[in-house]
Amino acid sequence: MVRSLLIRGMLVGFVAGLLVFGFAKVFGEPQVDHAIAFETAMDDAKMKADAAKGIHDMPEPELVSRPMQASFGLLTGVMVYSTAFGGLFALVFAFANGRATNLGPRAVSALLALTGFIAFYMVPNLKYPANPPSVGHPDSITIRTELYFAMMALSIAAMAVAAVLRKRLAPKLGAWEAALIGAAFYVIAVLVVAAILPPINEVPSDFPAVVLWHFRIDSLTMQAIMWAVLGLGFGALTERSFLAKGLYHPRLTPKLVWR
Repeated sequence: MVRSLLIRGMLVGFVAGLLVFGFAKVFGEPQVDHAIAFETAMDDAKMKADAAKGIHDMPEPELVSRPMQASFGLLTGVMVYSTAFGGLFALVFAFANGRATNLGPRAVSALLALTGFIAFYMVPNLKYPANPPSVGHPDSITIRTELYFAMMALSIAAMAVAAVLRKRLAPKLGAWEAALIGAAFYVIAVLVVAAILPPINEVPSDFPAVVLWHFRIDSLTMQAIMWAVLGLGFGALTERSFLAKGLYHPRLTPKLVWR
């Protein structure tokens, strides 16, 4: 059963990757081109200023051409990312279905997608928002990456604790009150973590604000597309499969998939 869920999740993730690639190609890549044009203009101005001082630096060779990055590179990265998340999503679903809540497969899948979008992307992105390629100092890539993944890991951990807290409080306080307490715990936890982690602001003062805004909105939309397809598509297919196999009935408690 887990194997079939894993395959289904990866297939749905593959479909999500195709949709994300289409959106990124149409809407995201133009913003990247604008950012690269800004970086090129800045580099040209620096080279002219250095040349006036008698300093002549050779430009670094381009290892991967821009057309390759915007086509096969983008497609490969998006497809691998989405397919991998589809498989991970299926494994989490296999564990959570029948344990975390008594909802049906479709509702569990949608709930997991929503919490995954919040914990994996939205909250970490609020602290360390996505930036175009030309934004940020090369020397700080390592520390920026470490801080982002630290924020992501702590956000996921806080979401997991909130889910356990909701489940344990539900028999005593009721489902609605327990859910509110779990949500409050998560919000307070991530706010404390965000306040402790150091801020990073390396956006040049003269960088076009419109380009930065559209790039971040497009990045958010790409993630939203992936998580929406995973939650809705995987849930619909899984519920249909469970109904056909007698593993689920709308009026009965869902059976455990991963025992």
